[in-house]
Amino acid sequence: MESIYFVMAWACHRKCKHCYEDRFRPYVRGALERVVAEAEANFPRIIANLPERMTYLDPDDPGPDGRAQEKVGRVVLSGGEALLDAVRERVTYKVIEQLHRRYCDTGGVRIIVQTTGDLLTPAIIRDLLDRNVWMISVAGVDDYHVGIEGPEKQAAYVAGITAMFEAAGMRPSGHAAPTRSWHQEEGPVFGFFGAAEGTWIGKLWPRGRAWSNSLSTATMADNFCARWSGGMNFLNHPYAGSEVSIEPDGSVYPCCVKTGLPLGNLTEERLLDILDSLAGDPAYEAINAGKPERMGLTHGWDVARFLEASHTKTPQGRDYANLCIGCDAFHRSAMPPILAAARARRQAARTPT
Repeated sequence: MESIYFVMAWACHRKCKHCYEDRFRPYVRGALERVVAEAEANFPRIIANLPERMTYLDPDDPGPDGRAQEKVGRVVLSGGEALLDAVRERVTYKVIEQLHRRYCDTGGVRIIVQTTGDLLTPAIIRDLLDRNVWMISVAGVDDYHVGIEGPEKQAAYVAGITAMFEAAGMRPSGHAAPTRSWHQEEGPVFGFFGAAEGTWIGKLWPRGRAWSNSLSTATMADNFCARWSGGMNFLNHPYAGSEVSIEPDGSVYPCCVKTGLPLGNLTEERLLDILDSLAGDPAYEAINAGKPERMGLTHGWDVARFLEASHTKTPQGRDYANLCIGCDAFHRSAMPPILAAARARRQAARTPT
């Protein structure tokens, strides 16, 4: 597989108003221990159920013999905030170490740690590099992150972190965040991005606090499914372009935006078994093609009905329409029995007669 986006734990030190997930927030005392313990208990089983190899074939870049070249894939480790004191030692460092051990003899893997950046120190950067982290990606450079509003503060923020990276021997990535092949360069590298206006995530997904605060400016013209980190190509796991998103409890989704229901759970089953069991299903093939409006054609949802279901009101009463809303409605209406049947088929295949 080319890419896995692994949300390791819900805990964060911020509660940004634009966040796509309500569960990313500060936790204290017993609540903090519960979310960290969940992550700590689940990550070994999740990693054990990842693909045997984190490599993929790239038909768009053939070798001298004309065959697709095999390339090294990536795992993006995120939160929440992966570098929180409560998470870093118990979860993040151990996940990095386990991923490196799993793949070091089977083609390798690019490990990326995604962070808001403000918890980085020279010591933490060295800890990450010593554990074979290939990239540190700072994802909090925008006006939504309190304390760095405006271009002057953001420039100073980036400059300060850049100095730490360069002092550790890192260099800036030569690719922008949404470039599909950005992990095909020599590391260790660093990069910066955020939900700034005009960027690939600037319009904000209709999810979480971005939704409850009516901040998404996406329209029907914004097909998140067909963008990087959307669902397009998620089923094509041997080839370039395939990515899935994993939550701390092991739930796996075809996109970072997240469909209304998970595909399955990686604490119980292998990722590729789940994906292969859904290959050929018309709804998921539509997502795989980046055409979510066609996902209900075999369930009485023609394109017109799907587009109509994509219209709603925001919590503040404003008219809003986006294909993700239609996808959510279709999942609630039609997908529970489809997913249950696929899970039953997988269980039957694993159970001796």
